[in-house]
Amino acid sequence: MEIRESVVIGAGQAGLSASYHLSRLGIDHIILDANERPGGAWQHRWDALTMTDVHGVAELPDSVAPARNSARANIAVPASFAEYENAHDLPVLRPVKADRVGDEDGLLVVQSGQREWRTRTLVNATGTWTQPFMPHYPGMETFIGEQLHTVDYPGPEHFLGKRVLVVGGGASAVQFLGALAPITDTLWVTRREPIWRDDDFTSEAGAAAVALVEQRVAQGLPPQSVVSVTGLILRPQEREAERLGAYADRRGMFQRIEADGVRWADGSFEQVDVILWATGFRPAIGHLGPLHLRSDAGGIQLDRNGRGTTAVKDPRIQLVGYGPSASTIGGNRAGRTAAKGVRRALERASITSG
Repeated sequence: MEIRESVVIGAGQAGLSASYHLSRLGIDHIILDANERPGGAWQHRWDALTMTDVHGVAELPDSVAPARNSARANIAVPASFAEYENAHDLPVLRPVKADRVGDEDGLLVVQSGQREWRTRTLVNATGTWTQPFMPHYPGMETFIGEQLHTVDYPGPEHFLGKRVLVVGGGASAVQFLGALAPITDTLWVTRREPIWRDDDFTSEAGAAAVALVEQRVAQGLPPQSVVSVTGLILRPQEREAERLGAYADRRGMFQRIEADGVRWADGSFEQVDVILWATGFRPAIGHLGPLHLRSDAGGIQLDRNGRGTTAVKDPRIQLVGYGPSASTIGGNRAGRTAAKGVRRALERASITSG
């Protein structure tokens, strides 16, 4: 069976960036993508999300970013990715879902159903979208209304005439309230007091936020998202929800869920029709389990004090879109770093075998 120099898993921003730089270095590789079409997680976003709503999509290497306009993000970004794949002749195979990555006699074996690929190195770019996190609360199974996660969000019109409980203290929760509060009844709950920013989000502030995520990854802790440590900002499209009190009326978390609402520890009760869990995601790295990359602290430790992409436990493995690189601009930079990490691993293997 053919042995590749590298396999990239995932064709989102980070995976495409890694493939571009691997090609520039002359490294033979393929990209395995679980989706049927280009676009990564963007193709699964809700129809109401436009390019003016997103925080920004960085340009891929040797390319330009999609325009910031009223176009649907789930169309504009996938179209941009498809054009990029074609323009740079990137070797994408789809749909191929990586089920398992194992080690056989020093080679990495990527399995998808009955198919498998052998490779000397691996770049994991699977992101988080396929691993939504929903905390468990007593009584969840008794609720007779709807329970939706961010991945299931169907757009604001779906919620007309319904009382919606938004759970979560991140940017998604703020955006959902911004869209829903002007058209229906909402209630917001978070575990912790939200941290709001009233200053400009400068490049220095961004670097400081990324550094906090790097510290966790350097220690082998499960990464927090970059967004979770930047603080919350209200955009112009959320000012109406602010005027209506959607953010000021935030409450702490309820104690349990009942058939038609939620109850707090003090006995107070709120009737709701929908619980919208904007509770984030976890890294989609279950397929890497057989490689035993996790530290005792529960995360995958990366080199260069968390600033790199190489797994400390196995230098053949690069992780992009993980921890500090889980953003479009971070994914771009990580793609270059990962390609160089692949080259180093191949050079070490060549020296060893020679």
